[in-house]
Amino acid sequence: MKSSRYRIICYDDCIGCGRCASECSFDAITMKDHHPVFRHENCVDCQRCVELCPRGALSITRNPNRFRSHAVFSEDAIKEIRLQAETGGVLLSSMGSDADAVPVYFDKMLLNASQVTNPSIDPLREPMESVTFLGSRPEKVERLPDGTLADNLPPHLELSVPIMFSAMSYGAISLEVHKALAKAASKLGTYWNTGEGGLHESLRPYCPNTIVQVASGRFGVHADYLNSAAAVEIKIGQGAKPGIGGHLTGRKIVGDVSRTRMIPEGLDAISPAPHHDIYSIEDLSQLVMSIKEVTGFRKPVIVKVAAVHNIAPIASGIARSGADIIAIDGFRGGTGAAPKRIRDNVGIPLELAVAAVDQRLREEKIRDRVSLIASGGIRNSSDVAKAIALGADAVSIGTASLCALGCHLCASCHTGRCAWGIASQDPALTSRLDPDKGAEALVNLVNAWTSEIKEMMGGMGINSIEALRGNRLALRGVGLNEKELEILGIKHAGE
Repeated sequence: MKSSRYRIICYDDCIGCGRCASECSFDAITMKDHHPVFRHENCVDCQRCVELCPRGALSITRNPNRFRSHAVFSEDAIKEIRLQAETGGVLLSSMGSDADAVPVYFDKMLLNASQVTNPSIDPLREPMESVTFLGSRPEKVERLPDGTLADNLPPHLELSVPIMFSAMSYGAISLEVHKALAKAASKLGTYWNTGEGGLHESLRPYCPNTIVQVASGRFGVHADYLNSAAAVEIKIGQGAKPGIGGHLTGRKIVGDVSRTRMIPEGLDAISPAPHHDIYSIEDLSQLVMSIKEVTGFRKPVIVKVAAVHNIAPIASGIARSGADIIAIDGFRGGTGAAPKRIRDNVGIPLELAVAAVDQRLREEKIRDRVSLIASGGIRNSSDVAKAIALGADAVSIGTASLCALGCHLCASCHTGRCAWGIASQDPALTSRLDPDKGAEALVNLVNAWTSEIKEMMGGMGINSIEALRGNRLALRGVGLNEKELEILGIKHAGE
């Protein structure tokens, strides 16, 4: 029998109602003679049983049993070796990287605040501008012969707040999640992203707030799909698994997922590592122009890439390809399934990537050709403010939005047995998520963050997102070395 990572503890308050067993989707709890029976080895610590126990009679803890300690071979390392020796398989995991050896640079940066010479602004009494526009900006203002401004702007996305919802595909997550994201984006005046799984027909009413994705597998991509949305995103890579494509198992390709993705039921949906028609910036430019031609040049085109070592020159090439927006997905970006070794060891942190790209584009005097969206590990409003100060125009949140819907980061999305109805296609599980209540939670989250961002900007003495964008003078580092400070483009605290 495999060893258990967690132990389920039942207290005397238990009344044997069986609610825990009915809610557990991982077969970790069953009932016998009105008493719960635990299969601890199946527990993933999703907390469903704990939160819904009517008596509060359950808790989950780490298994106190430990391997003999070793300075190099940790307990997790030993368990992973034993598991691979038993199965011969690749270690899979979900959500973002939890590798604690790589610092979270957001936590090593502090925001400035006004005091005497530059007075702060009270956001409750003075207007604070949170509207953000994404897209290419003209190099100069042009006027018509009569003196009026020429209306020759390329297509843009207008966000009432600088926060969007990240790409998560139908199939990897449930239709209920997509509905919650779409409804929330519509209410907030921002955008959600379909991911690479196509757009379910029931979500057509939310198209004005929808970004559709074109990935290497081209699942669900057709002319109507491209024209239905506010923008089109070409996905080259993502932060959790740069350069390796995607894989949705056949057991999730059922019913509407199959029809929406336009592939047979039960067939694994494999997105190749490369786009087989893109091997250069020129090839990318051809795809960008093809999408613009199909959409009548009415939709901005986004190119999404993972944060990797040479991200600055890559972004420079993308900016010259004709793309309007670059989305950079950092090392801690979430995923429905990825090889654990890739997730925890490939790529670079978002903060370093955004700063490097913003600086490179400014040096080449092409910063206004594209907007930057930052994603991958955005956890709160201060992360948003810091990402924008480093050079992003807006951010995109994935894992945080799922947490608002009930996710407990048990990192078992790839099993399809999500107890909260998020990363599953099982109707018995997906019915647990109410899209209307989920949308309300997402709206509350983004509104709360927006209020906090306005407070922070007011404290800095600025009153708009535009004034915060790339304002690295508003940041100071703590505990960073000289090279890190140089790449981030900030000074150390006290300077």
